[in-house]
Amino acid sequence: MRVETLFEMTSPYRDSFRIKGYRFGEGAKTLAIVGAMRGDEVQQQYICAQIVKRLALIEQQGGIAKGRSILVIPSCNPFSMNVSRRFWAMDNTDINRMFPGYREGETTQRIAAAVFEALNGFEYGIQLASYYVPGDFIPHVRIIKTGYEDVDTARLFGMRYVTTYQPRPFDTTLLNYNWQLWNTKAFSFYAGKTHQIDLKAGNESVDAILRMMYRTEIITTDPTGAAYESVLIDESTLQHVKAQHAGILLRLTDVGSRVHLGQSLAHIIHPYSGQTLSDIKATTEGTVFFAHNRPVVLQNALLFMIHTA
Repeated sequence: MRVETLFEMTSPYRDSFRIKGYRFGEGAKTLAIVGAMRGDEVQQQYICAQIVKRLALIEQQGGIAKGRSILVIPSCNPFSMNVSRRFWAMDNTDINRMFPGYREGETTQRIAAAVFEALNGFEYGIQLASYYVPGDFIPHVRIIKTGYEDVDTARLFGMRYVTTYQPRPFDTTLLNYNWQLWNTKAFSFYAGKTHQIDLKAGNESVDAILRMMYRTEIITTDPTGAAYESVLIDESTLQHVKAQHAGILLRLTDVGSRVHLGQSLAHIIHPYSGQTLSDIKATTEGTVFFAHNRPVVLQNALLFMIHTA
């Protein structure tokens, strides 16, 4: 294992801002893994740290295939994580909306440019990502439809679901989107939670990423853990359940639960009187794929996604 500083920027108030990379193996640029891009992506950084730990042992045992190299970047935004801010602490911009970056631009554009330069040219790319709406997911692999997406490789993770979605105009500045345009087979990995550590989902995620590495002959060590025959979902088919009122959310069901039409999924109560404003009911029978996890919600906020199969 070799530790490198991929980007460094001095700070007038605290230690310099540094992005560290961990390299394994030698030879062709085969796989890059990126963890926390935002300051609340604790689960994502935790998983990357566990991957670094596992890969160090695998390399020590000679388990990395000859002629293959791996780069792991556990965090691209340690400043924001230090002060518990999701986006860049100085101007609230999102590094993951700045790719492929601009070296002469604003701070987050320069960070994105340095990160993308380090990541460019890899055959495969995995980003431990988080959703723009706060909530919990069934862990899954997600692919942007660019015309270059690789569903067959996505199935090699052995996750329960692989999802695809049509990018919106502002998605063209995401790391995943630009990776694909620059000929990297890119996958976003959603590991259940964001700002909390979920050990079960985290361990399953580490096993899945190592499983993909084994099945693509990047490592020769066969990981443990049960694998699924992945179900492919187009995200446009997921049923959305939204809040009719603002208030305090009392969730009655968790992700992965099977629900039936008309079942109560949550209550929204008045923050002052305690009166029940809404009884949120399932609009279809299916499996809860996503569930909002913040205690206070706004009207029309996305509360649940349900997979109907």
